[in-house]
Formats: sequence, structure tokens, C-alpha cells
Amino acid sequence: MSRFSAPLFVLPAALAALAAVPAAPAAAQTLAGVSAAITDVRYQLRFDAAHGVMRSVGVEMRFVVRGSGPVLLSLPAWTPGAYEISDYARNISGFSAAAAGRALRWDKFDPDTWRLVGDSGATVTVSYEARADSLDNAFNWARDEFALVNGTNVFLYPEGQPPEFPSTVTVQTEPQWRVVTGLPRETAGTFHAPSYHELVDAPFFIGRFDLDSAEIAGRWTRLATYPAGSVAGARRARLWESLRRSVPPQVAVFGETPWTTYTVMQIADSSFGGMSALEHQNSNVGVVGTPYLDESFVPSVYAHEIFHAFNVKRLRPVDMWPYRYDTAQPTTWLWVSEGITDYYADAVMVRGGAITPAEFLALTQGKMDHVAQLAPVALEDASLQTWLRMRDGTQDIYYDKGSLAGLALDILIRDASDNSASLDDVMRALYTDRYKQGRGFSGVDWWAAVTRAAGGASFADFNARYVDGRDPMPWNEWLPKAGWRYAVDTIVEPRLGVLLAPDSSGQLVSSVNEHGAAYQAGVRVGDVLLRVNGVAASDPDFLAAWRTRAGTRAGAPLTIEVRRDGRALTLKGSVQVVTMINARLEDDPAATRKAVRIRTGILTGRR
Repeated sequence: MSRFSAPLFVLPAALAALAAVPAAPAAAQTLAGVSAAITDVRYQLRFDAAHGVMRSVGVEMRFVVRGSGPVLLSLPAWTPGAYEISDYARNISGFSAAAAGRALRWDKFDPDTWRLVGDSGATVTVSYEARADSLDNAFNWARDEFALVNGTNVFLYPEGQPPEFPSTVTVQTEPQWRVVTGLPRETAGTFHAPSYHELVDAPFFIGRFDLDSAEIAGRWTRLATYPAGSVAGARRARLWESLRRSVPPQVAVFGETPWTTYTVMQIADSSFGGMSALEHQNSNVGVVGTPYLDESFVPSVYAHEIFHAFNVKRLRPVDMWPYRYDTAQPTTWLWVSEGITDYYADAVMVRGGAITPAEFLALTQGKMDHVAQLAPVALEDASLQTWLRMRDGTQDIYYDKGSLAGLALDILIRDASDNSASLDDVMRALYTDRYKQGRGFSGVDWWAAVTRAAGGASFADFNARYVDGRDPMPWNEWLPKAGWRYAVDTIVEPRLGVLLAPDSSGQLVSSVNEHGAAYQAGVRVGDVLLRVNGVAASDPDFLAAWRTRAGTRAGAPLTIEVRRDGRALTLKGSVQVVTMINARLEDDPAATRKAVRIRTGILTGRR
């Protein structure tokens, strides 16, 4: 975080004398950006009908000053998991501070830090409003009867002091409204946070929304959905079933369930395109467009976010341990944190029976196709660049390409160990040896764990070529080791070169390829296609029937009947054929017994 304080103008001749004067302890502490110590920290959130209309959340912070010098209170610049600087301080207004019934003077120490002076032992109350008008799971968002509140957007912390201070949060809202958060409840409406890290890692839903719970993997899981009624009946049952199937395989990877309760928090809104979700240590927040609520990617996204409770919120790179909230924390390891998490999202879904093996392969092929469409980029570079919001299509390619690297490592580890070890062992070992010991993992830690799981096999070449390098992954070499193959079929078929829209008397021509057979025959946009070589365009299977009749002989006669400006026209041309390449990922019928065991191990989690 940049530091700004009042300008100090010193004549050059006085510099030596000024440097020789020792700074007072409190002044030196302030210049270093360290707040006076505070204790007994209590926060209050106010969201009622009036705040809903204003699209804001009222915030109050109370604490006791325990040190001398100014109190420096900062607001985070970003939310872990959302790798971008958001500058939440710009959404704060109406800031005030008071002690013993009198107002305290305050100013800004830097753009996201407030500086105020309170006597040691004094109880200080700070109040402000936080805007809630951004439909984004890393921001605050409110409607008349509902609010999503993210801790990084509202809770100030003492700059430079250890973040391990405990606090409480009391929520004031309408009597009939609900409150749900991952923080443990102390009393009705009051919640406890053991540290600042846990405080800002537990978003709140406040207002009218649906809420129910079920026991999964020996722990209670809660499902909170807004608006009320948006996920009900068969839709809610399907979502619950996917959670029941996808969570236990995740627990099996790491050998424990690290939460007492887990809360899935979902907002559905018609203005949102697709779906976005953000992980927290015992919850996640998903925002999904209303038209997409029944799409298959919704439960897959939740499998991804829940896996983050292990990989990222607990096990994470040393570059991000501990979290800092005042500055970006770039790392070359997002391909593990996000990409391998995405691999496991697919793996746990198929292991739990939420998707079929064929669907698992289709998801994998989709990722291969996505990577192939982009210019080559190293996984390490893609991980670092996410903070820049790249505009060349590689902004988040570490998801798909990292997922594929996870599959490749799983295959290679299983192949080297005769399926006696897997990527699961790598994740479990690092979780135990690094997270459980209170530290992040380094590159040395990662590759050492991979090598141990693979019985001593070196992965230096893999790292150099496919992680730090840009070489294409050799799937034709790797896939057979797991009993799969990348099959390619060549299809030759006739094409008209038009786009059609239904019309009462045929098919309306909405677009014509200037190099296609129809254009060469004289077909134009706005024509109504009636028949092609005698096949009626009104036939539901018209294109398939015409292609069967036309065959694959280029240059064969082509007769196209259209209606243009109310007149029937018969146009003459020649058949054009195109060669289509159909590539697909599938089981290899010639797979060895070892390869079948590896494939089965990946799909079931068993050896």
C-alpha cells in the first residue's frame, strides 16, 4: 500500500540536522504505517428496509485504544480469490469517529487508511456507510429486501498490527429477515471471528431468502438462495443431490472435513450472464443468470468452489501466505490453486456419480479445444498476468490449461507408480506437511511431492516444457497411458453455404457465404428457400435428406428453388463439398490392463 502524509518541505541545508534528530516513538510508528494497538474490537452491520432502498450498508466499529499515537484504520484493497485490486475504500462515505461523547478529528493517511487520535484506554466508535450496488461476488450488493455483504468491503483493521485479533459482528436488520454467514454465532444476531482473516472470509446474506440444510460428509451444509423461490422444487433437489455426490470425494482426497458447517450462497439475477462464484473457508457465493439456473455447469462450479476450501483457503502458495489486504499478491502458482482445483471439480463429480465418464471426457475435450484456440502461453506467465486483466484471451487460461496439467500429472504419477499413487497423494501430502504446519508451499515443495508420489521420477522436463514453457501438451503420448485416445474422424459432406431461419412456407435465407454453392447459384439474403434438388425445405430433416441425395461428389448438378419478392425462381449451380474434422476424446478399445486400471482410478478415486 502506498503511503501519503502531509507534505514536508525542508531546505537542503537543514537535511543533515533533521536527520540527526531522533523521531519520537509514536511519530516513527506513524511514519512507518503502524497503528496504535487496539483491543475489544466490535463491529455492527445495519441493513434494514431504508438501507435496501439506498443500496448501502451501515457500519460501526468500536474498540479500545491500547497504545500511544494515532490509530490507523485501513480497508482492504482486494478480496482473496478475486485477483484484482478493487479499492473498496472508494465506496465508503459519511465517516465519523467519536470517544466519550465527543467527535474526534481524523484525516486520510493514504487512500484507503483513516487516521485518528484517541487517548490510550479510550473507547472509540467509528461509523460510516458502505455502498452496496455492485452485482459481483467480491463486492456488496443490495436490493430492497436483501444484501450480500463482503467483509473486505466493510471491516476496517489496524494498519501494521497483527491480524490475529478477535472480534464480534452484530447484525441489525428487520425482525422478519434472515442472516446467514460462515462465522460462528455467539448470540442471536451476534457472530464471533477468531481473527481478521476469518472475519473477512465469511460473507453475509441479510434479508429475505430461502435457507435449508442437510448433513453431508458428517457436517452440516446450508443452502441459501436469493430471490426466495428462485431455487425450489425439483431444481433445489437436483442442486442438493449434486452436493451430496461431489463433496464426499473431495473429503476423501484430503482425509478430513475441515469445516463445522459449510454454506452455499447463491444469487440469481436476470441481468447476469453465465455464472461466477467466489470461495471462502467454509462458504462460497455464486451469482448466476436466471436463464442458466438449470445448466449443468452450476453444480460443477460449486464443486470447484468447495474444493477451494482445501486448496487455496487452506493449502496455498507461499507467495500468498499469509494474505495481505493492502496490495496485490501475484504468484506463478494459480495454475495449481485454480487450474488443478478445476481438474478436481470434474474428477469429484464423476467419482461421486454426478456426471458420467463420457461427460467427464467431454469437459476435458472442451478445455483442450479452448487452449488450442489461443496463442501458446506458459502456465506460470498466465498465473502472474491475471492481475493485469489481460485482453488477449489469456486472462483466465490458467483454469483450463491448469486443469489439463492436473490431468496429465495424475496420469503420469499413476503410470510411474503402477497406479499405487496419484495426484491425490500430492494434494494430501502438501495439505498435511504445509497447511497443517501453518505455512504455504513453495515450488520445491510441490515438485518434491510430485516426484515422491511418482516413485522418484523427475518432472523437471514437464515443468520446463509445459508449466514454465509453451510447448503443446503431447496428449497422443499421455492419453493411452490412461486408456483414452484422441480420435479424429474426417467427414466429407455437401454444404450450401447459407444460414436459415424458419418461415411459414420454407426457410428464410438470413446469411449467404459468398464462396458457397448457394451464392454461386444466385441465392441472396431474403430469399425463401423452397426446395433443393427436389427436397422440400419445409421438411424437418431437410438438410440431412438433401445431403444424402447430393452425396459427396463435387460438381454434381444443384437445383435450388426459392421465392423472391413473391416470385418463384429456379436457380442452377454445382454441389460443393467440404471436409469436416471431428475430433473427440474416448475410451481406447486397445487399452492395456494397466491403462484400464489407471483410467478406473482417475474416474473412481480408487486404486
